[in-house]
Amino acid sequence: MDKAPGKEGFRAIARGLPMSAKKVRPIADHLRKRSYVDVVSILENMPHKGARLLEKVIKSAAANALYKNKQLDEESLIVRELLVDEGRQEYRVWPRARGRADRLIKRSCHISVTLGTREAGVVKSEK
Repeated sequence: MDKAPGKEGFRAIARGLPMSAKKVRPIADHLRKRSYVDVVSILENMPHKGARLLEKVIKSAAANALYKNKQLDEESLIVRELLVDEGRQEYRVWPRARGRADRLIKRSCHISVTLGTREAGVVKSEK
C-alpha cells in the first residue's frame, strides 16, 4: 500500500537515549504543532540536555524530508507528532554505608518525530 508523503509525514526515531523520558517530555510539550524553524530556534536557546537530544532527532527528520522531497524548504515543515517513550532500564549497584547496597536505575528514552508540511497540518501560534 503506497502512502503519500504529505499525509504520512517524514519520520526520524532515536532509541535508547541516555536520559529519562520524564525529563524530556516537558521540553517536548513546548514543541508540538510548531513550525520547524521555530522549534530549532527554541531548542538552540534552551540549556537542557534533553533539548540537545530533541534537536538532533528533529533535524534528522527534516533532513529526511528535504532528501525525499526536493521541492520542500525548511519554512514549510511543521512538527506534527513528537513522542517521548520510556526505553530500557539498566540496574547498577550503589554502595551505601555499613556494607549495604541500593539499586541505581539508569533510565533511557525513545524519541520519535513526524514532520509534515504546512498545508497538511495546523501551526500553533506564537505566545
